[in-house]
Amino acid sequence: MNKAFVLGAGLGERLRPLTEQLPKPLVPVYHRPLITYAFDHLRAAGVGEFVVNTHHLPQCYDQAFSQGEYAGCPVHLRHEPVRLETAGGIANVRDLLDGSGSFFVYNGDILTDLPLQPIIDSHEAQGNIVTLALRSQGPALHIGFDAKSGLVTDIRNMLGTGNEGTHLFTGIYLVHPVFFDRLIPGKKESVIPIFLKLIEEGLRVGAVVVDEGRWWDLGSREAYLAAHRDLVHEPHLPAIDATAKIDSRAALTGLNVIGANAEVAAGATLEDCILWPGAKVESGANLRRCIVRANVVASGLHDDVDF
Repeated sequence: MNKAFVLGAGLGERLRPLTEQLPKPLVPVYHRPLITYAFDHLRAAGVGEFVVNTHHLPQCYDQAFSQGEYAGCPVHLRHEPVRLETAGGIANVRDLLDGSGSFFVYNGDILTDLPLQPIIDSHEAQGNIVTLALRSQGPALHIGFDAKSGLVTDIRNMLGTGNEGTHLFTGIYLVHPVFFDRLIPGKKESVIPIFLKLIEEGLRVGAVVVDEGRWWDLGSREAYLAAHRDLVHEPHLPAIDATAKIDSRAALTGLNVIGANAEVAAGATLEDCILWPGAKVESGANLRRCIVRANVVASGLHDDVDF
């Protein structure tokens, strides 16, 4: 499992205006692009090469990975002028993934440290075409799963089994190269109908329930803020970057995550805010649960506002 396809082409509509400046997988989480947490997670499982599809603000990916690598691992960017969805995206990068065995597909808007080895072991031992990483609890229990066989039986009752779903799909799965034979290059298509067709044909769409570790879908500002709160005690994730400039006469309460070269002026008050690198808060500003994007100046009195 040396390669992974990390989905980076989403529009991030629920995170606007944050995603007007950066694609969702590049929004900073404790001063690092979200997608780099996925890279590190996969690297720890033995992945050494990454493929990322782009669409919205592709130049931001070019800047983030200007050397074409991350931590010594190649990063290949493939632009989609028209979004192709998941199956179309996989078909569009076949030349970058084919020939190296099974590969991971990993949603670019999730943050997790769930163990990946059980998914690898099951995928190899069972000879699955696809192996999904599932959790038994979560906000969207859409996957029908038979623990005895280790197989996915339905998705949202689309096959008429009567099972609306019992498990959450984490956005992480392993794919055998034979899956490419089901794809049509250039076609805008989700993987879900393909998974369902494989199930109907009696082919192995497997899954592993992995409830260990933590998992967040950072598709909304509420989830984005919550993940920062949940990670506050991680020793390797300092809340305030060493290069941030915070005037001694500013008042900070709660959890404030302040990025590189951000500035907080005298007389400003922050409570549970996130400041991206280069963000500025003017004197007299009073912000509660606000997010200030890079190189944006925030002033005035605001609650739950994104600048």
